[in-house]
This record gives sequence, structure tokens and C-alpha cells, in this order.
Amino acid sequence: MGSERSDADGGDTTAMALKILVAGGFGVGKTTLVGAVSEIRPLRTEELLSEAGQLVDDTGGVDRKTTTTVAMDFGRITIRSGLSLYLFGTPGQDRFWFLWDELSQGALGAVVLADTRRLEDCFPAVDYFEHRHIPFVVAVNCFATARTYGAHEVSRALDLDRGTPVVLCDARDRDSGKEVLIRLVEYAGRMHTARLLDTVG
Repeated sequence: MGSERSDADGGDTTAMALKILVAGGFGVGKTTLVGAVSEIRPLRTEELLSEAGQLVDDTGGVDRKTTTTVAMDFGRITIRSGLSLYLFGTPGQDRFWFLWDELSQGALGAVVLADTRRLEDCFPAVDYFEHRHIPFVVAVNCFATARTYGAHEVSRALDLDRGTPVVLCDARDRDSGKEVLIRLVEYAGRMHTARLLDTVG
């Protein structure tokens, strides 16, 4: 992702587009989040869950889920004038993780959605981004049937690196999702600036 220049009004303006990944376990709300915040009709690659998939996909805790993302979700949101985010929702099941390397190319950062009822499901996403030094925030999707935990408790349970933000959100709510994305952009910006200064120094 990069910058696009436009002088339709006679003056140069620079529009920046940033690539963001939305990751996490199966059924945690990735498709819901992308759909809630996207200002365009989101692209979805959902398929009905099959009997064959039941043998490899753990649907415990998400028994009412009938579809699954098999490639990616895609949406776009304008954070402010001149700054747009392109959102790529990753598939949650292990068998589709080969797509993650492709999707993560050029990403500014990632949102790791977490469900406290199945917190262990987001461990692989946390490990993936930590090992590749991709900045991420953990967004706890607050389901009505889940016990409420504070950000510090979630951070400790996931053994996150110090400073990795944990935010509580409702993936169905546009404003809540937008706040998560703003927090990620701010955090990733600080991380990239610090790394740039390290290389210069």
C-alpha cells in the first residue's frame, strides 16, 4: 500500500492507503468486524460449513456458526481525509494458514480478535505476528455470554510483549471497530518510527 496523488481541485493532495490484517481464531468475529466498519460492500469468501470440515474445525463455543471464510474478507474504511485503510480478514482455520504469508505482505499491522471463551484460539495469530515483527493490537470481542476480563488480564494470559495494546470492542459496532483500527494505526506508527530511528542510530 502507498500514496496516491490527485490534483482534481488544481492542487496536489496526497492520499495514503494502508493495509491492515484482521486475524484470530475460528468464529471470533473477523468477517463481522470487516463488514461493520467497511464503507464499501465487503468482499467475502464464505462457504457453508460441511460435514467434512467438522472433522478438522473445532466449532466448540460457536455451535450456531454455519459459514466460514476460505480465502479472505476485504473492506475499506476512511479514517480521516487522505487516510484510508484496506482491511484483509484472514481465514481462521489451520488448514488455510498458507494464505497468511501472502496476505501479510506490505501490511502496516494487524488486529488480532480474541474471544475470552476460546482465548487459546488466538495464540497462533499472536505468535505469527510477533515472530514476523508485524505490529498488532489484541481486540477482545465482548460476547454477551462471555465473562468480562480486563485488558491487563488478557495481556497476561496471552503473555504479550510489553506495550502491545489490548482493547475491548464489539465487532458488530462500527464506532467500536473504528476505534480499534485507530489504536492500531497509532501503535504501528510508533513502532515503525522507533525501528527507523534504531536503524539510523
